Amino acid sequence: MMERRPLILVTNDDGIAATGLWAAVEAVLPLGEVLVVAPDRQWSGGGRSMPREVSGRVRSACREVGGVRVSAHAVDASPALAVVHGVMEFATRTPSLVVSGVNHGANLGTEVTISGTVGAALEAAAFGIPGLAVSQEMESAWHRTDEPICDYTAAIEFTRRFARRLLEAPLPDDVDVLNLNLPRDATPETPWCLTRLSRRRYYVPLLPDRERGEGRPGYRQIEDAEAAEEDSDVRAVKVEGQVSVTPLSLDLTSRAAFRGLAARLGLAAPTVLDPWARLLDHPEELLSV
Repeated sequence: MMERRPLILVTNDDGIAATGLWAAVEAVLPLGEVLVVAPDRQWSGGGRSMPREVSGRVRSACREVGGVRVSAHAVDASPALAVVHGVMEFATRTPSLVVSGVNHGANLGTEVTISGTVGAALEAAAFGIPGLAVSQEMESAWHRTDEPICDYTAAIEFTRRFARRLLEAPLPDDVDVLNLNLPRDATPETPWCLTRLSRRRYYVPLLPDRERGEGRPGYRQIEDAEAAEEDSDVRAVKVEGQVSVTPLSLDLTSRAAFRGLAARLGLAAPTVLDPWARLLDHPEELLSV
């Protein structure tokens, strides 16, 4: 019977001991067989990186959740590499879903390409596996450590809700990952909405404080979220107080019209491989699309 249940791989970028990781495990445990493969330490900001400096060393991190013993492995690896280890080394069959999170802090706007949480979900998508990245807004002091008083009740509810839907039906074309972000005061009854990624920064970089011996730039959260686009993830979470669900694609190609871009770049239009251009020249082919 266990083989007939979907296999769900759970990972994160905050490390194997993070409370948010085990909240995600609690969320999906009723939905299938759960395998946890996560970095052995904090990897916030790791994106989809695969650095050569990590060893791939593994230790067992199994624990009991809700009376169920969950198979877990802590790996000296980035979040994306943890997914590679999980899919290729530890999974007994191809996972039906990869859940990354619950992250300590929101992953919104242009910062999604930096996020190790989103990076792990995108790595799953590169394997052809649906990815669900889950993040909960928190004070920046808790972004790289654990939040001992955080209430994950809403995060568990929304993770379970969207994980169930991803297991029940495939994502449409050009949707590879759902990026789920919860306001810090979210409840299970908080409304949710589909959003676009804001083109604004959610985290504003700060100069390093050299006088205090700090060489790494810092950051602060955006202060003018009201200026974010009406349909954006930043506005939904920071202004409207809603849970944001943003569909992401592995295809980072701009949606600009290739012919117009080709003209600006001085490229002869007939050589442009634009799938939409042929349909414009031959509208009858629309009937067969």
